[in-house]
Amino acid sequence: MGDFILRETVGKVAILRINRPDTLNAVGTLEDCDDFVRAIEAVEDDSGISAMILTGVGRAFSAGGNLKAMQDRTGIGPMDRPDGTRGNYKRGVQRITRAMMALEVPAIAAINGHAVGLGCDLACLCDMRIAAESALFACSFIKVGIVPGDGGAWSLARVVGYATAAELFFTGERFDAARAKEIGLVSRVVPDAALMETAMELAQKVAANPARALRLTKRLLREAQTSGMNEVLELSAAFQALAHETDDHREAVDAFLGKRPAVFTGT
Repeated sequence: MGDFILRETVGKVAILRINRPDTLNAVGTLEDCDDFVRAIEAVEDDSGISAMILTGVGRAFSAGGNLKAMQDRTGIGPMDRPDGTRGNYKRGVQRITRAMMALEVPAIAAINGHAVGLGCDLACLCDMRIAAESALFACSFIKVGIVPGDGGAWSLARVVGYATAAELFFTGERFDAARAKEIGLVSRVVPDAALMETAMELAQKVAANPARALRLTKRLLREAQTSGMNEVLELSAAFQALAHETDDHREAVDAFLGKRPAVFTGT
């Protein structure tokens, strides 16, 4: 793993920090994308992790793509030909999107500053979002004459609804944390100094629950975004059959009936 994503582990919580403060944590190269994907996959593969926090180093969550690299045609955006650009997006930022969608560990975005373009879309790929009071947002692809090539048209609309997503994409205007909470983009706005503490408290509440049931529940939520009721019912029955056979389920029932705290092992 490179240094674009820093990982810290606190108990059952993995904290990933986007580490390019000099560019406001813009995603500039295919190597950045590779590092991001490896970090997410490592969290997914770690059975000891039950929650993840994604945040940024410095004063930004992520400013999105690197415009200088776009201008120079050296980064994750345009190449010499349209077919090359299409391939660049598919093997670059879209791999981050796919990795985040495949992640079964519940993810919290702790939005510590600017979340612009791709940065806003990265936050939307998390399951829960908490913003610092100073955070600023923009779905600003239109302002530089491009479209959300990272899949944001799918993810943002599912977070805030079609009409609001359309307004944000079509205007490209910036908005503050209070507006983000008003439209449901974030669930909480907290003082800057309290952001990581709040995110960690939430992550620990999540991680205190049975690990296998957590991952199965997240997978159900993800599948329900694109499936019909009948498909979700079938999958729910199958996942429930798996959950009933876990040690943690039996421990939870025994603890409830015995009026004692449960001790989960992740099995």
